[in-house]
Amino acid sequence: MKKLFYILLYSLSCIFCHLDAQTGISVSPPRVYFESGPGGSSTQKITVTNVSSKNSLDLAVSLGDWEYNEKGENIMSAANTLPASCAGWISVKKEDNYFTLAPGQKKDIDVTLTVPATLSDKLLTHTAVLYVSQINPVDDIDSKGANIKVSIRSGIKIFHKLPAAKNKKLEIQDLSYGKSKGMLDLSFINLGDVWADGKISTDLVNTRNGKKTTLENIIFYTMPGNKREIGIPLPAGLEKGKYTASVIVDYGDRDNLELGELNFTYD
Repeated sequence: MKKLFYILLYSLSCIFCHLDAQTGISVSPPRVYFESGPGGSSTQKITVTNVSSKNSLDLAVSLGDWEYNEKGENIMSAANTLPASCAGWISVKKEDNYFTLAPGQKKDIDVTLTVPATLSDKLLTHTAVLYVSQINPVDDIDSKGANIKVSIRSGIKIFHKLPAAKNKKLEIQDLSYGKSKGMLDLSFINLGDVWADGKISTDLVNTRNGKKTTLENIIFYTMPGNKREIGIPLPAGLEKGKYTASVIVDYGDRDNLELGELNFTYD
């Protein structure tokens, strides 16, 4: 007899989540940004689509909190438990709390964020996550032929900032060579009062022959006060020798750049 398993597929900040095209939801946009002052209210729209070819989905909307750890990974928490939470400011229409989508059907949901007239903290940015969760698990079969129950939950990140939040400032704290790991270790901190996202680009120059090696860019996301620790892998087959590494943390225009340089020996 085949065993029956239950699987919850969870996706945060993704547009499309599915399993073998049997069941899935598309949610867009994956991130929603608000800007308003105390007492202000604004509404933005998200679109949920049932991409399944045969299964109707019963869906529920709920809220939670999230934050980044030092590696940039998402850490999820219950609503209204983190200092920067704005989950309590968010609402949807009553008829959008629970709904059913037939295969291929889509639905627009109005997400309203209302800032309290008096804030309980001095933070200029706040966050939350809006979940769209399937509450009717569907039957499927995994790659080994076992019967499974599949349910999906997708999370949409909510960002809010007050009009005064304008200062983007990242600062590199350390750049070193981790010989045992075969990578460069970069750490930086968000000293601004608003989120700062961008890319890290790295060039290696062999000081003996001048050969330059450009590494693949690394995408990052930060919130105010976040410290980020990122490992930059060195490419396989890199020629042994002495190198100068130039690392650029780019989080906007040419005025929003941090540059770090490091001399190291690769052997």
